[in-house]
Amino acid sequence: MVSMKDISAVCGVSIATVSKALNGHKDIGEETSEMVRKVAKEMGYFPNSSARTLKTRRSNNLGVLFIDEAHSGLTHDYFAKVLESFKVAVEKEGYDITFISGSKQRKDKMSYLDHCRHRGLDGVVIACINYDEAEVLELIQSNLPVVTIDHLYNDRSAIISDNIRGMNELVKYIYECGHRKIAYIHGAESSTVTRNRLSSFHKTANELGIDVPDEYIREAPYRDTITTEKITIELISLPNPPTCILFSDDFASLGGINAIKSRGLVIPRDISIAGYDGIYVTRFIYPQLTTINQDTQKLGQLAAEKLIDLIERPKTTLIEHLVVPGELEKGGTVGVIN
Repeated sequence: MVSMKDISAVCGVSIATVSKALNGHKDIGEETSEMVRKVAKEMGYFPNSSARTLKTRRSNNLGVLFIDEAHSGLTHDYFAKVLESFKVAVEKEGYDITFISGSKQRKDKMSYLDHCRHRGLDGVVIACINYDEAEVLELIQSNLPVVTIDHLYNDRSAIISDNIRGMNELVKYIYECGHRKIAYIHGAESSTVTRNRLSSFHKTANELGIDVPDEYIREAPYRDTITTEKITIELISLPNPPTCILFSDDFASLGGINAIKSRGLVIPRDISIAGYDGIYVTRFIYPQLTTINQDTQKLGQLAAEKLIDLIERPKTTLIEHLVVPGELEKGGTVGVIN
């Protein structure tokens, strides 16, 4: 195994200089630093993680807690993109990631917090889970650095999609296309995302003078195409059906599209639809889905930056909620009513 002593002998510098170069210290010349790093790489040097942990009290390992209600895992189009961006950003800073499981998934019945401690994790990012679950709250109330994505806790940093603005822009665009009978199949109301989108939907409709009947507002789990298909059939079968249906997310909209086609209707000639998230697969639907494109790259990047700041600069890093705007993708599934 190559040691710092071996590298110092080849480079003709002290072991202390080698250590400073490999740890990014700025009190040695850049030329020397580059030379040491180049030689270390050529010699196949890897730092001893146990020794590094003892010295820095950090493992350079971050936890990812991600269990969505549909059990989609990393096939979840939206969060897979967010977490990929998070992974790329933390790896650039020398961190690894570990997926966390709790007592429901583990034979040893470790809680999420116990698993974090067992792995010696420096911090955790939490995305798409039951945020009110006891094990999650135990983790939130611990002294471990935590950043949440698309959910707010008062004393924890969060990276939030601007769902209020996104829904406002989407409803206004549909209104501008002439629609006044707009239905909304939203996700679970326990979610911060849903509450923000639903409140923004009603607020925007009220500002535009749109009357939204109670039967136009329905609930289906996110990414649940089967339930969404069933509810869509119920909506288009109403005596006074909507002219446009908003779906909780782009993936769920596939169920709505199936329902509409099964009734021999054509989008957007007979009925208009819109989704939310801007997932890749909807770019291949014809006509292309009208939706809000979420900035998954920015969401993941900011989560990484904030979590690493909390770990490396805890005294100067603010607990804050950062909001990331999306962008309206007009697509072709909202028709114009004259």
